[in-house]
Amino acid sequence: MLLHPTSLPRGHGSGDLGPAAHQFVEFLAAAGQRYWQMLPVCPPGAGNSPYDSPSASAMSETLLSLELLTHTGLVSFDDLALPSSTATNRRASFAEALESKQRALTLAHEKFATRAASELKLEFEEFVNATPAWLEHHATFMALKAAQSGRPWVDWDSELRDRNPAALARARAALAIPVDRHRFAQFILHRQWTDLHRHCRERNVLLMGDVPIYVAYDSADVWANREVFCLSKDGRREVVAGVPPDYFCSTGQLWGNPLYRWNTLQNSRYAWWVERLRTTLGRFDTVRLDHFIGFRRYWEVPAGAETAQNGRYLDVPGERFFATVLREIGALPFLAEDLGVVTDEVHALRNRYSLPGMRILQFAFDDPNGSDYLPHRYEPNTAVYTGTHDNDTTVGWFHTPGSVHDAIRDRVRRYLGTDGHEIHWQLIRLALGSVANTTIIPVQDLLGLGSEARMNTPGTTEGNWSFRLLDGELSDDAGARLRELTATYERLVR
Repeated sequence: MLLHPTSLPRGHGSGDLGPAAHQFVEFLAAAGQRYWQMLPVCPPGAGNSPYDSPSASAMSETLLSLELLTHTGLVSFDDLALPSSTATNRRASFAEALESKQRALTLAHEKFATRAASELKLEFEEFVNATPAWLEHHATFMALKAAQSGRPWVDWDSELRDRNPAALARARAALAIPVDRHRFAQFILHRQWTDLHRHCRERNVLLMGDVPIYVAYDSADVWANREVFCLSKDGRREVVAGVPPDYFCSTGQLWGNPLYRWNTLQNSRYAWWVERLRTTLGRFDTVRLDHFIGFRRYWEVPAGAETAQNGRYLDVPGERFFATVLREIGALPFLAEDLGVVTDEVHALRNRYSLPGMRILQFAFDDPNGSDYLPHRYEPNTAVYTGTHDNDTTVGWFHTPGSVHDAIRDRVRRYLGTDGHEIHWQLIRLALGSVANTTIIPVQDLLGLGSEARMNTPGTTEGNWSFRLLDGELSDDAGARLRELTATYERLVR
């Protein structure tokens, strides 16, 4: 099932890693499900998007469970003076979540030196010493950004912008408390995540993460690793990432992320990427590689362009990249998000490393002449989704009015041999009955929710990423029905 932790029904402002996350693990186990797929768990950026993060490897403080934080003995609920955590609103409040959790983390950090048990202090030291460079980059970047009133790093004083060693040392000394507070936040999140992951293993549930191929321009990643990005000497973007016109947007998607200098990465044996993937696989059992096409070729758009229409494709040494990752990490537990304009070269790269691709049932009925997204055309090494976080819910998609959707609905009815009653369950059954090795169902489709529960609409900046389950909405009946269908198609894990 696909469900981001912020969409869980309990937690202050948004869902988190606390009791509701552990309850969802139990729900998955009871329903016979093997995977819990999440979106990126890094700090969200503009519009609360987890794909526009100030740090690709840090964890979002909105995921902090205040209930579990009190178990450290550093703070109590009386200290925090928090209201009920029960969700009664369909949309999460990220501002509320971030404010309450940052306040709690700051208070806990203030008391850490005097109140923490010696075992917790030792655990913190071991975490800091064992964590790769991203932790120091993230902690320093976030402290500096706050001291710079939120200005982008490219507009900082040139010595800090360019990471002059003496200037950085002075800044770290002056900002020692906020820098350490960011280290502490990542430590607490790491402890809560480790407990959740342990629970998953006990219940035979695997966690699937998500790695966006690009990182945000105004991020610790770009600031600390400028040499691997296409930037000018003063740090300005020369070209940016995007995709040409596609199913989601007629003018393409102008992402604006800086592009990689693949030759520079190759010379370092892709060290930055290897560290990023190793960190992610330390949290997850398997990972979806977002925009897999970009590991074979990418769409380059001139900086300052208003749309992504006028760009060009450039090649990427994908074979060398994955060969290096395999050698360094020892395995490639990846799912390739190979949606969009997929060439034979992209298929060849995916097949060379036996990576499963993706199929989306909502795409299967667009073409009156048939589509490779139709289940009877699948190959087993595939993950089939009813829809993804970028799609409307299945109920919303099927019932959208308009002549185009009338034709699609007619093709759906003919293919399924149904009038469309309970269309979400019809597509779930279709996915489970396919030869695809893996099926993934967004929680919205399990519950038959409409467009009001959509997670994201590509090309828009308002009202995205904030879907949230209501308290008690994920019923035992829905889980039992899913388990029965899973058993019917011999998909229960023995």
